[in-house]
Amino acid sequence: MIDLYEYKNTKFPDHFLFGVATAGQQVEGNNCSWHDDPKYYGTENYTGVPWVPAGRAMDSYNRYEEDIELAKKMNLDAFRLSIEWSRIEPHPGKIEQKEIDHYVRILERLHEEGIKTIVTLHHVSHPVWFHDKGAFETMDNLPDFLRYVETIMPHIACLADYILVLNELNIPFEYSIQERINMLQYHAHAYHLIKKYTDAPVSSTISYSFKEPFRGSFDRADRVLAEYIDWIENEFFFHAVRTGEIVMPYHDVVICPELKDSMDFWAVNTYIRQLIDSRKVFPISSVYEATHFKAMDTPIYTEEIEPEIMVKMLMRLHDKPVMITENGISCKADERRMEYIAAMLVALKQGMDMGAEVIGYLHWSLLDNWEWGSFAPIFGLAYCDENYDRHLKKSGEFYGAIAKHKELTPEIIRKYYKK
Repeated sequence: MIDLYEYKNTKFPDHFLFGVATAGQQVEGNNCSWHDDPKYYGTENYTGVPWVPAGRAMDSYNRYEEDIELAKKMNLDAFRLSIEWSRIEPHPGKIEQKEIDHYVRILERLHEEGIKTIVTLHHVSHPVWFHDKGAFETMDNLPDFLRYVETIMPHIACLADYILVLNELNIPFEYSIQERINMLQYHAHAYHLIKKYTDAPVSSTISYSFKEPFRGSFDRADRVLAEYIDWIENEFFFHAVRTGEIVMPYHDVVICPELKDSMDFWAVNTYIRQLIDSRKVFPISSVYEATHFKAMDTPIYTEEIEPEIMVKMLMRLHDKPVMITENGISCKADERRMEYIAAMLVALKQGMDMGAEVIGYLHWSLLDNWEWGSFAPIFGLAYCDENYDRHLKKSGEFYGAIAKHKELTPEIIRKYYKK
């Protein structure tokens, strides 16, 4: 069992970034992407609850200053946000300069407050017209995506400290194998275009969940299936970036020279481990009953928290610097969020002590927000009341104290955490 009172001082380097992550569709409100278009209502149901449109979301489009104030209150030095393509180009070739100016203002304000910016160009949502054309199902739409990148980059090049092209392009329930193959190529072409405007580090995020054979590595069926699932979710991504070779089962290899070394750092969204049970039609549904620690009160599927995923992931990705671009837990009990943050940070630092280079840690998320289908999951360090006023949770104060001192100490634990 995790006992925070047993943790000793965990000190991070002065240059280590502590921050938060957000996504435009999930916090801005009144977006016009395909995720909020009426004809697509009910097409996703990721969280086990009825799908609802984001609507006003957390009204961050209008209240971004309050979001920045929350980040300042938590002593954070990094903030991840996304630019909504559907606002920039609501119709093909029709560019809304006032929307570009809006995002420029947000980035300028973050810089004025001394907060580094991590800018995502595509965080799952995109214009309805792009979706109707097939989005990433075909390489024919690459010119549309590159037009968007080339439109926005001259305006944000000097304001984006880190750039993420695509978010979680490896997720099976989001993208088909063909889409994943295509999106790696979209990333590669966008990477080289972005580099014409800035020397800022560029990457795309992977949703990394550790795969472990349910019966142990000695059970061949579980082991082989775990390795297979790991390849089509994780290793195909790393292999492609390292070699320029996209290898997927039942698909001819795709050679994309532009892809090799087109990520300056590994951008990792990581939350859970998945136990792979070859005896089940849904092989990630098994848990160890004695140690099961739910990742979500409203589950997408059965998942487990294992802080050691940080160490194992960092040892796998030792060839590039790593940024934890998302890590968090959905729970009503705020004490559990503090346990999660502390455990993950201690494990992260252990990986660093073993030789991994880690740029920083971005907690998901700043606010309880719309989580790709509903408002039920509770991931935030702060929440919004019925008037959309922001309120920092105790876990936000806890995280802020760690960020201020770049250190998790017994004193911080005793001050904020009560069993």
